[in-house]
Amino acid sequence: MNLDNKNIAIIGLGYVGLPLAIEFGKKYQVTGFDINEKRVKELKLGHDFTLEVSDDDLKAAKNVTFSSSTKDLATANVFIVTVPTPIDENNTPDLTPLKKASSLIAGYIKKGDVVIYESTVYPGATEEVCIPIVEKESGLKFNIDFFAGYSPERINPGDKVNTLTKIMKITSGSDEATSKFVDCLYSSIITAGTHRASSIKVAEAAKVIENTQRDLNIAVINEFAKIFNKLNIDTEEVLNAAGTKWNFLKFKPGLVGGHCISVDPYYLTYKAQEVGYRPEVILAGRRINDGMGEYVASQMVKAMSKKKVHIDQAKVLVMGFTFKGDCPDVRNTKIIDIIRELQDFNVDVDISDAWASPEEVEHEYNVQLTKDVKKGIYDGIILAVDHKEYKSMGIDAVRAFGKSNHVLYDVKHVFGPLESDLRL
Repeated sequence: MNLDNKNIAIIGLGYVGLPLAIEFGKKYQVTGFDINEKRVKELKLGHDFTLEVSDDDLKAAKNVTFSSSTKDLATANVFIVTVPTPIDENNTPDLTPLKKASSLIAGYIKKGDVVIYESTVYPGATEEVCIPIVEKESGLKFNIDFFAGYSPERINPGDKVNTLTKIMKITSGSDEATSKFVDCLYSSIITAGTHRASSIKVAEAAKVIENTQRDLNIAVINEFAKIFNKLNIDTEEVLNAAGTKWNFLKFKPGLVGGHCISVDPYYLTYKAQEVGYRPEVILAGRRINDGMGEYVASQMVKAMSKKKVHIDQAKVLVMGFTFKGDCPDVRNTKIIDIIRELQDFNVDVDISDAWASPEEVEHEYNVQLTKDVKKGIYDGIILAVDHKEYKSMGIDAVRAFGKSNHVLYDVKHVFGPLESDLRL
C-alpha cells in the first residue's frame, strides 16, 4: 500500500469530519459526504456554522468536493468514518449512525480499499460490529479484499490552539501493512506526529479512557465543591492553593457535557459489563457529573428562598446554553438539566446565548432562546457558560439584568469570589 492516487471519502462533516476533509484536501482528492443536505449546501456556499473551519479555508479547499449524493463515493479508495456515536436514554451506546455508515460504504468499497473509523467506540466495536457489515453487504473478504484501520478523533471544539494537525494522532490497522499505511496517511497531515498502536482494539481503548479519566477528575472536583459549599469555603481559592504543589492536577468544577467526556465513559462501562465486570469508580463519577445540573438549580432555589423571593413563577435568566465557552456546540449540553429542574419548581426561565443556533436549540431541546434580555426583571441570574462576551461585560452589567433582590450564581467562575452570591 502507498499514498499514490489516493482518493479519500470522509463520511460525516461535523466537528470532526470537516477539519479532516480540509487538511487531507491539501494533499489528496477528497469527497466530503454528509446525509444532511442543508449542511452540504452551507459548506458549498463557503461557511461552517461550527466555526471549526474558517470561510477562507473553505473557499481555498479546491481538492474537496462536498456532497450528499452517495454516487460521489464511487471514486474513493479510502473511506474515513467520522459520524456521531451517541448514547440513548438508558446511557447505552447507540451505534446506529456507525452501522448506517458501514452499510453505505459496503455499496462502494472495492478490492484493495481501506476503511478507517474515527468515531469513538468501545474496544472491539470496529471489528465486531462495523467490519462484519461491510464484509457481508459488499461480498468482499476482510483482510483479503479490503482492510480497516482505526484512528480516534481528538478534536476539541472551539479550541483554536490545539487544532487537528497540532494534536498527536493514534493510528492502527487490521494487519501490519494496513497499520503502516494508516500511519503514513495521517503522518502526511499531522505535524504533531502519530502513535501507531499495536492493534485496533488498543487504539479504541486508548481513546475511550482519555475522556473517562478526565470525567473522573472533574467528578472528584465537583464533589469537593459540594463539600466546600457546605463549609462556606470558596472552591476556587482551595484549588489555587492546592495547585501550588507540583503534582496537583488542575481541574475545575462544572457541568460535564459535550460529545465526548460525558458520553465515552458509558461506552467503556457498557463493554465492561458485557464481559462480566461492573466498574464502580467510573459509574460513580458519571452519577456525580450527571447530577450537577440538578445541584446548581437546587442551590439557586435555596438561595432565592433565603432572600425571600417567591419561587413559584420567579424569573431566572440563564446566560449560556452551549456545552462550553466560546463555542456554538450544544450537543449534550448539561445546561438543559438546570433549566428542566428550575421549571420543575415552576420557575420562569429565560435563556440567552448568542453563540448557539436558536433553531438547533429548539429542535434538539424544545426550548427557545431569548433574543432581547431586559434589565431589572430577574429574581435570579445563572452565569452557566464562560463566553468571552460575558467576561467583557463586567459584573455590574450582568447584575443589571436582575431586580434589586436578585441572586447571581456564577457557575463557571467568570468573576471573582466576592462578586457573585453563589459559585460552584
